[in-house]
Amino acid sequence: MSLNEFSLIEHYFSAIGQAGGVVSGVGDDAALLDVPAGQHLVVSVDTLVAGVHFPHDAAPDDIARRALRVNLSDLAAMGATPRWFTLALTLPGADTDWLEAFSRALAMDADQFGCALVGGDTTAGPLTLSIQVMGLVPAGRALTRGGARAGDHVFVTGTLGEGAAALQLFEPSVELAAVVSERLRERFYQPVPRLQEGLNLRGIASAALDVSDGLLADLGHIAEQSALGAEVQLSAMPVAPWLKKLADAGTVQDWVLCGGDDYELCFTVPPENLAAIDNMIVRGELIATCIGRMTTTTGIRCIDGNGMSVQVGQTGYRHF
Repeated sequence: MSLNEFSLIEHYFSAIGQAGGVVSGVGDDAALLDVPAGQHLVVSVDTLVAGVHFPHDAAPDDIARRALRVNLSDLAAMGATPRWFTLALTLPGADTDWLEAFSRALAMDADQFGCALVGGDTTAGPLTLSIQVMGLVPAGRALTRGGARAGDHVFVTGTLGEGAAALQLFEPSVELAAVVSERLRERFYQPVPRLQEGLNLRGIASAALDVSDGLLADLGHIAEQSALGAEVQLSAMPVAPWLKKLADAGTVQDWVLCGGDDYELCFTVPPENLAAIDNMIVRGELIATCIGRMTTTTGIRCIDGNGMSVQVGQTGYRHF
């Protein structure tokens, strides 16, 4: 099948996802979206580049899932409900098999997370994807990075370190058991955006973000935006038992604190809201661990099991 830009869009992307509020979507010069009264539009965009954010030889369905999910994680961190997204796709060529697998996986995830593709662009060049996600949150209810107060407790959802450990999958010299490889591959290519958790935390958490560049770096963003610091307890870090067996303790600690790519939520909770968090955990509505507190002293301090401050080198991923 011979494809130009418009036939490519029409064939592979025109019907991806279902969501209300679309007045005009794929196929027009721009999308027309209906934002209900009393709602704020939440918008975020990320770019993924082959050879930087995923291997050059990654499967197209894996690329599609990772690209959408890491963007949706930003909406989760804001307590927003996903509605729409756009896709700018730069391709080295119009490979129909690649496009079929990519668009099929993208459509499945769009349906799963309740968002519709409403526009974008395609062009020729090195494989690059930019996805812009849009969601809705009731006015005044969005979670931000700047709302923490001194004494607030710091929590993280899920477990940490697996995203960074997954980079071993792309090291030819590293041999991993099949079950471990599958766990890491799923964590890398199919991170679960904590969307329901973000909704549950509205009105309870004082600040939040997702752990993409490394726990210490990302918690540092909350501290900076809130004009505070934080102390984290190294012994409290939630680490899957199987992950601890993959490397020495120092390497695992680096994965947990600095590795990033976990896409869990890091959030702060005022003391008066701790009971609400505990109740959600007991009811199975939230899997989260308290790892420290916000402080008036700026900077992020790591405390070991003996109560001593531990110096950590690089705190997270740097793009430049």
